[in-house]
Amino acid sequence: MIGVGKIKQYANVLETPLSKGKQEVSLSAFAFLFSELVQYNQTQVDNIAELERRLEDAGYSVGARILELLCHRDKGNRRETRLLGILSFVHSTVWKVLFGKVADSLEKGTEHEDEYMISEKELLVNRFISIPKDMGTFNCGAFVAGIVRGVLDSAGFPAVVTAHFVPMEGQQRPRTTILIKFAEEVLRREARLG
Repeated sequence: MIGVGKIKQYANVLETPLSKGKQEVSLSAFAFLFSELVQYNQTQVDNIAELERRLEDAGYSVGARILELLCHRDKGNRRETRLLGILSFVHSTVWKVLFGKVADSLEKGTEHEDEYMISEKELLVNRFISIPKDMGTFNCGAFVAGIVRGVLDSAGFPAVVTAHFVPMEGQQRPRTTILIKFAEEVLRREARLG
């Protein structure tokens, strides 16, 4: 008999199960698409701050979708409710899905109670970007900062997230640090939960 087998037939596409699918995207394809995103946005703005804001906004929508996808696939539709839980989730799970490895470090700020830092020695979005001299402070890590902000906002942890270069001794390229400054309401909620 033709067509008889163990493959289950579904009435429509909405009933088909969500498979994990292929986990990797070609690095060259990503580099090309990301460089096109940067170039397009560069033609639409007048200064570096506006370009970084546009990249962050693009990353924000990616982050919101990543949270939905990972919570559905990996956590059975459960979300983190504690500050350290969501930071650990971003540092490990989200980073691994996006970049194929856990972030280099997650640290708490020493000067402020509401600041945390995720550091990456060589952030993928900065790896293949050469920055002209007239754009000296431009950091493509703003896209990743937007992803982190999207994940945190969608999970109920509003924060200001920025990307910064931090020089390293003996290294030609600086390390990228994603600085997360949580809103006061997050800290109050965390104190109430104990």
